[in-house]
Amino acid sequence: MISLIKPLPADDALPVIAPGLVDLQVNGYAGVDFNHCPIEEESVLAATRRLWREGVTAFLPTVITHRDEDIEQMVRAIANARRRFADVGHSVAGIHLEGPFISPEEGPRGAHDRALVRAPDWDMFQRWQQAARGDIRVLTLAPEWPGSEAFIRRCVRQGVTVSLGHTCADGHCIAEAVAAGASMSTHLGNGAHLLLPRHPNYIWEQLAQDDLWCAMIGDGEHLPMSVLKVFMRVKQQRGFLVSDATSLAGMPPGRYQLHIGGDVVLTAQGRLSLADNPGLLAGSARGLLHGVNTLIKEGLASRSVAWDMASIRPSSLLGLPTQKGLAVGAPLSATLLHEGAEGRLQVLATYVKGTCVWRYE
Repeated sequence: MISLIKPLPADDALPVIAPGLVDLQVNGYAGVDFNHCPIEEESVLAATRRLWREGVTAFLPTVITHRDEDIEQMVRAIANARRRFADVGHSVAGIHLEGPFISPEEGPRGAHDRALVRAPDWDMFQRWQQAARGDIRVLTLAPEWPGSEAFIRRCVRQGVTVSLGHTCADGHCIAEAVAAGASMSTHLGNGAHLLLPRHPNYIWEQLAQDDLWCAMIGDGEHLPMSVLKVFMRVKQQRGFLVSDATSLAGMPPGRYQLHIGGDVVLTAQGRLSLADNPGLLAGSARGLLHGVNTLIKEGLASRSVAWDMASIRPSSLLGLPTQKGLAVGAPLSATLLHEGAEGRLQVLATYVKGTCVWRYE
């Protein structure tokens, strides 16, 4: 715990200390895919340690729509890794289950397998939660399925944060879901139809719900800067960043094969697209730090606000101890930073629960 904070005279030569980054949607990183069955527990450890280099001190491995037994294996492996390896236990704050209770429609469904999309099933969710030892902290679902309102209430009573995503629900349905306890929108603006009515539509309706926190991918590819600006202005303190990173984040440029997306190309600039159609994104290959730097570079947020959107705010949503930031009585999960080329923030060291877990050399 932080016992004392002693201010120092301003000195541009000193590094900046900031709360550790918190990413609530990480599908994989540095070659580790949390959606490749079976997941090896050692792979979860490897991804955790690579994320430290990016200043990430807490994150949610994200498991998407799969066969029931595959989801069970994947969440069990992640939960086991949390208990087997202290490094994982200190940084993996839980699991984000994104599906399979989502819209089957083309567009909102995104890259999820249509054949495996299904209506909310409480018994099956309990089976997965038992395999995860209660570690499923966030569940993304589409509230238009019959019975969703009661399902959401049961999830919330168990302490699960219900997030609306991959949905084409109408305004009434969204309002009912929020009244039942849904409190978040998953990567708002993505996982949607290419064309929507001017109004009403399910993006406006989620923005209009004051109680919904809004997760945004800030990589500069998934949302235009003008859209990010509007989302941020509407949601204010309830807007935050996620990476939605795939296993190719942190990997060198090249041509790769993904089990979702197939043949893909990762450019030197970090853009991940389909090999046979470069205009279509194949996911995100950039970490959360890139999103922070993008907001700063584009003038959408000050350095402190952009950093809060990727640290304090997601921590607050989940009620993590790190929501206090750098304050007396809070755990020391922090990053040391300096301003590199073009004013981009770069990580010099990462601390988790008071221990330096990575340092640039």
